[in-house]
Amino acid sequence: MKRNCVCGSPKLFTACCEPLLNEAELAVTPEQLMRSRYSAYSLGGYGGYLLKTWFAPMAKDLSVEDLSRSDTEWLGLQVLGSGTSGNSGWVEFKAIYKDNGQHIEMHEKSVFTQLGERWFYIGGEVSRTKAGS
Repeated sequence: MKRNCVCGSPKLFTACCEPLLNEAELAVTPEQLMRSRYSAYSLGGYGGYLLKTWFAPMAKDLSVEDLSRSDTEWLGLQVLGSGTSGNSGWVEFKAIYKDNGQHIEMHEKSVFTQLGERWFYIGGEVSRTKAGS
């Protein structure tokens, strides 16, 4: 069954995030990496990918098992902006998820670094509010 990518892109999943999640391709921009990471969280079971795309010094207390859990229902992603300067990048986005029956909006300004040909997620400033608030 063909389906659009869970990252909100109009592309099919097989032509968008799936090749990244299966490590057949590398993300070429921070936004592409962030979208694939959102898909990994949304689908669950991609803890290895999430850990490999996290800047190692920032991921020392994380495990594949914890990152593979799919106990959060992700409902949508909206990219507000993104950019690069040399080997640094950023993405600002909002993601909606369900928590105890309530819709929560997570707003994040993420930062990324490029080492060689690979982009890595470093971290970000995160705020959460009830969706619609």
